[in-house]
Amino acid sequence: MSLTLRLSPFPSPPQNHLKFTFKPHPPKPRIYSPSKFRFLPIVKAANDNSEHLPASPTKPRWENVLSTAASLYPLYVTVGGIVACLKPSTYAWFVKRGPTSYSLSLGMIMLAMGLTLELKDFLNLFIQRPLSILFGCVAQYTIMPTFGYVISKALGLSPSLSVGLILLACCPGGAASNVVTYIARGDVPLSTVMTVCTTLGAVILTPLLTMILAGTYVPVDAIGLSISTLQVVVAPILLGSYIQSSLPFVVKIITPFAPLFAVLASSLLACSVFSGNVVCFKSSMVNASLASDASLIDRLLSLLSGELGVVILSVLLLHFAGFFVGYISAAICRFREPERRAISIEVGMQNSSLGVVLATSHFTSPVVALPPAMSAVIMNIMGSSLGFFWRQINPSDSGTSGQILDDKE
Repeated sequence: MSLTLRLSPFPSPPQNHLKFTFKPHPPKPRIYSPSKFRFLPIVKAANDNSEHLPASPTKPRWENVLSTAASLYPLYVTVGGIVACLKPSTYAWFVKRGPTSYSLSLGMIMLAMGLTLELKDFLNLFIQRPLSILFGCVAQYTIMPTFGYVISKALGLSPSLSVGLILLACCPGGAASNVVTYIARGDVPLSTVMTVCTTLGAVILTPLLTMILAGTYVPVDAIGLSISTLQVVVAPILLGSYIQSSLPFVVKIITPFAPLFAVLASSLLACSVFSGNVVCFKSSMVNASLASDASLIDRLLSLLSGELGVVILSVLLLHFAGFFVGYISAAICRFREPERRAISIEVGMQNSSLGVVLATSHFTSPVVALPPAMSAVIMNIMGSSLGFFWRQINPSDSGTSGQILDDKE
């Protein structure tokens, strides 16, 4: 505040009066460093209260176009899945080089993620909000694996499909959950840090849980799964983060293209594996048509009532359980509404690409990779629908939904 000294003359008798006027300065707005949380490019848009928005320069138009294109991941996967159904040979060039092509593509996806990650900012956020982050990570590795095992038993899935569903359930959260959380007006920083934490923890937890839950069906090489996860997930993320800190000028050029590359590679990976299984389903459909003179609708219903229908149902139930139970558990623990949405979406959406790579690399049956491949389509449709539904409903405390720093600072 400022102190003003004013002399006031009077006609009789002459004297000086000292008048003190206190003028409090308006509080300075909190300005966040634009260099912080560069791995959270959508936090600014997630907050409806402009008072808490980070001050960052306006992006060029071409960068906004790339960001918009990257946010259409559900559309790419859906269109790619339709192409895989109609013409599976479209992906033959990629499938023939699997599983090496699958591992390399996932490694590049994780490298792109690492290029946008500043570990020091990630650690700072973890220190500020440890409870919600730890709760979300625990929920991720308890809710989904449990329901994966229960659903496989309840539906009486074959051993190969059971292993595929359990493997999918034991995978970490997917990067698409961050985009869906933004759409749902949830806590985007929490979603992003949960994705990083569960991804790093996947080196131990994914193989361990898969061995415990799926080991009753087929032998599971937990050490091999752990090494593969380390190679195609953790190592590329750490390498990308190191490059980001060592070669910032190069990374600044690459970073705008990284999200779009990642979603296109993820779509190619999921649709390629799905196309390989479509051939088997088409063979079943041809056999069904030869066996009877039923109409096309009856043949499709017959096909859906078989193995394909069971896979779709099991994946639907798994992701629904993740979304629903994740939200309910966060509500019971009295987290804020934006945090509930972030936890629900993070738990319900898996890194299906990792499930595909591990399934094709460590299991002989190609059917094991079918649940993760189907999940890439079903999960994104369900998640996007939930996100757009929640977007129409303002969270009760939306003023803090996009804050990065605590008010205590």
